[in-house]
Amino acid sequence: MAVLGADNAFVNDYRKFPVDPRITYPTYVSLDRYIDVDRLRSLNDQLEDRIREFIAKNSGDFFVNLYRLDAQTPYAPGVREIWLSRPRSGLDSTYLDEVDKTDIWEPSEDVSRFPELMDFIETLPFQKKGRMLIIYDDEARVVPAHRDHLDPNVCNEFIWFRTNLKKPFYVLDPETNIKKYVESYSAWFDAVNQYHGSDAVEGLSFSIRIDGRFTNEFRNQIPVPSVNPASAPAFWACTSEHAGTAKY
Repeated sequence: MAVLGADNAFVNDYRKFPVDPRITYPTYVSLDRYIDVDRLRSLNDQLEDRIREFIAKNSGDFFVNLYRLDAQTPYAPGVREIWLSRPRSGLDSTYLDEVDKTDIWEPSEDVSRFPELMDFIETLPFQKKGRMLIIYDDEARVVPAHRDHLDPNVCNEFIWFRTNLKKPFYVLDPETNIKKYVESYSAWFDAVNQYHGSDAVEGLSFSIRIDGRFTNEFRNQIPVPSVNPASAPAFWACTSEHAGTAKY
């Protein structure tokens, strides 16, 4: 079960859920073959400039880790976010509601800062988009290993991506303490049955995460695990020869 840490934030207690025996953690799916990587990389210099402009005029929102691997790590490590969409005013939603119920989201006031990025996001394989945010840091801070939530029956459909490879982002198996660093420009990963985080790096680093509902065409590429729907990206990564044989 989840327990309360010193800062009254929930932290993880290593709970494991049954998964298909073919899955080996840590793992992730590179989505580079499904996106225009050249176009994504071309956004880098402009996006860096826009993020620096934002930092100069705004404090940003804190990135927070609810289900952390280590209770001694901070709930809010200091890394910041730029929200490109926000829940409609007056709605009281949980994390799972926010990322899955795409109709509750609307563009934020910061969308106008990033028109080229928003145009690129429109090319991604989503039929609907919900939460959209940029996660950034310019002070060499660690994002502690964490899971997004603890419901193995909820598989969040998202694409994590970046315009350069500077951010040392990883997925982690706590039993072996092995970190697998993401080497691609984009990824989808199991955020429930394994942990993820990032190491500190000097200078500005950032990534973008878009949550929503994949298109049916894209879902048809994804094999379905018989147990633990949240493990779908890990199952895909570990059984790539089966991709496209079942509808997600």
